[in-house]
Amino acid sequence: MDKGAYILLLKNDECRIMTGARGEITFSAGWHGYVGSALGSGGLSRVLRHFRLNEKKDKRPRWHIDFLLHSPCFQVMRAYCIHTSEKIECLLAMQMTGKVISGFGSTDCSCKGHLFYFADDPHEDILHLVSSISEKEGPSSHTDILVP
Repeated sequence: MDKGAYILLLKNDECRIMTGARGEITFSAGWHGYVGSALGSGGLSRVLRHFRLNEKKDKRPRWHIDFLLHSPCFQVMRAYCIHTSEKIECLLAMQMTGKVISGFGSTDCSCKGHLFYFADDPHEDILHLVSSISEKEGPSSHTDILVP
């Protein structure tokens, strides 16, 4: 499968979740966007893993996002995938408009966080962002929107 970066869009109820070494976090009801990288050997199949984990909850949490996917409070609504061989995860995170959840999903980079809170559905804002980034990446890049 192609490689790239993605944004998972989750809808959630208010809840408190233990997120591994980050400890317990209180999440306000609303929407959360998680920016991830899929440049490894599995490429964007990582997004399908997230969908399956959110549905089946059958694998042990490995990354920060897995703790949310395990929770009955969080539901994956869609994923925005940018097919590219460039490392653009942090560029996406820097341009997200929501309120950053500090330290979440960013232990391997210098970003403030890769999880963002939105009170209302941010679909249009995220769609605009990924379209803009995809255009800048050039003709070999394109965007898909996946729904579980």
